[in-house]
Amino acid sequence: MPPVVSALLAFLAAYFRSRRALQLEILALRHQLAVYQRSVPRPCIQPSDRLFWSWLACLWSGWQDVLAFVQPRTVVAWHQKRFREHWRRLSQRGKPGRPAMAQEVRVLIQTMWQSNPTWGAPRIVGELQKLGIDVAKSTVERYRVRPRQPPSPTWKTFLHNHVRDVAAMDFFVVPTVTFKVLFVLVILAHERRRIVHVNVTEYPTAEWTAQQVVDTFPWDTAPRYLLRDRDRIYGEHLGALHNSYE
Repeated sequence: MPPVVSALLAFLAAYFRSRRALQLEILALRHQLAVYQRSVPRPCIQPSDRLFWSWLACLWSGWQDVLAFVQPRTVVAWHQKRFREHWRRLSQRGKPGRPAMAQEVRVLIQTMWQSNPTWGAPRIVGELQKLGIDVAKSTVERYRVRPRQPPSPTWKTFLHNHVRDVAAMDFFVVPTVTFKVLFVLVILAHERRRIVHVNVTEYPTAEWTAQQVVDTFPWDTAPRYLLRDRDRIYGEHLGALHNSYE
C-alpha cells in the first residue's frame, strides 16, 4: 500500500480516537521515526510522497515543524517543479513555432524568383499581397532560389599551381661585436623552400637590392611572383626591374 494512502487511513482512524490514545500513538510514531532516521541514511521518496507534501504545505501552516525526512526547501522545490510542469504542458499543447507555409505558396515564391531575377524580396512581397497572400519578407528570402555558383579556387590550390613561380625576399639585421648593424638579404624559392641568395651589407640601398635580384635571377629564371613587404629600401628600382622581366 502506498505511504500516502496509509497516512490518510491513519488520519481517519485517529479522528475517532480519544485524545489520550492519540497522544500515545504520536509518541510511538515519533520514536519509530527517530529509529528510522538513525538507521536509514536516505529515504526513498516516491512521486506520490512529493505530491502529498506539496498538497499538505498548501493546506497547513505548521507542516515545517513536523517534517523530518527532508528539508522544507526540498518540498518547496517540489511544488515549484510541479508548477513549471503544469504551465509547460499548457503552453505546449499546440504545435510549436510558426505555422507551416503551404506548398503552393512556396512553389509560387520560387517561380517568381526564377522568372524575375532582378526583383527583390520587397517586390515579391508586394506582388503576393496583390494576390491576397500575406507573407513576411524573411519568408520570401528563405524560399529564394539561389543559383549554384562554381566554387572559387582556394589559396592552397593557387599555391599548388604557382608554387614554382613564387619567390620571396626580406631583410633581417645582425648586430656585430663592434656595435655595428649589418643588413642581411635573403631570397627564398617557395618550390622547395630553398635559399637561392644571401648577401650582407652595412648600408643597404635600393640600387644594391635591385642588383641582388638581378644576380639571383637571370633572364631565363626570373620568377613570376616576387613577394616582399612595403619597405622603402626596395624603392622604384625593384618595380622597374620587375616590369622589365615581364
